[in-house]
Amino acid sequence: MKLLITGATGKVGTRLIAHLESALGMPRSAMRALCHTRSIAGIEAIHGTIADRNCVARAMEGVTNVIHMATCKETPDDVMDVTVKGLFWMLEEFRQSKTARQFILIGGDAAVGHFFYDHGTPVTEQTPHMAYPGCYALSKVLEEVMLRQFVIQYGINACCLRAPWIMEKDDFKYTLSFGDDVFGGPRWKELVAPDVAAAAALDGTVPLLLDAKGRPLRRNFVHVDDLVDAIGKALGREDTAGRTYNICMNEAVDYGEVAAYLLATRGLKSIAIPSSYHSNWMDNAAAKFDLGWRPAVDLPQLIDRAYDHVRRPEEPRKIWYPG
Repeated sequence: MKLLITGATGKVGTRLIAHLESALGMPRSAMRALCHTRSIAGIEAIHGTIADRNCVARAMEGVTNVIHMATCKETPDDVMDVTVKGLFWMLEEFRQSKTARQFILIGGDAAVGHFFYDHGTPVTEQTPHMAYPGCYALSKVLEEVMLRQFVIQYGINACCLRAPWIMEKDDFKYTLSFGDDVFGGPRWKELVAPDVAAAAALDGTVPLLLDAKGRPLRRNFVHVDDLVDAIGKALGREDTAGRTYNICMNEAVDYGEVAAYLLATRGLKSIAIPSSYHSNWMDNAAAKFDLGWRPAVDLPQLIDRAYDHVRRPEEPRKIWYPG
């Protein structure tokens, strides 16, 4: 196997490489990374952008398998030029390659709108695409549709692993911060009075986010260790062509349960935050059935890992959120 990885220097990519080595016994000499400028010790690097077809063609030479994670956020020019056109060039070169065997896309639950819409039932792989406003969510829909069409048009072996918000280290702790160090959104300090936010940031008070019906909101997450395990289990398979798999925790994270657990275990208080968001629940049964995958990190582990982690100064938080 000769494996091409895009997004190899990000949060998921670095953990994936370690997992491929330790769990699957894949040497770094069997890997290739398409990176802008950075390099990874022991791994062949092709420098450039996936928006450049010639660069993609060089990266794809002799490759058998592709794990595609490169993406960008809410910048319209980059989304269309990199995320959309870049995936098109990746798939075009893959389908014409004489050595290509499998293409894995890491997608995101933005393709189904995560908490912006009331789905009414658990979100499965058959739930219709529903991008929330903005170009990023639209790009996640276009990725999944494009991949599926290449399977239909050209019969390539390609699948999508759809992930919600990806957590590592102390990420989850800082998704609950009322301070300026909040990780992702919402920005809680903007939803309460300034003095309330300041006090909450000092004593570790957490938000208890409520959904549009006034109940504790349920939202999907996945730990990076579980995601890379799923990627490893999908890698090399020939029976997943055209499939999409939800790769998420067994249960959606309930903000009420988070608040109760942190109060019981760490004495942290919570503040109820009303919202117009909708609770949702991603169903991961297909990945369990087809891939033999099981997420290991449950809610107590997600919380305890985050609150027990001590981040070193040279260990910056990497924001990588395909959902």
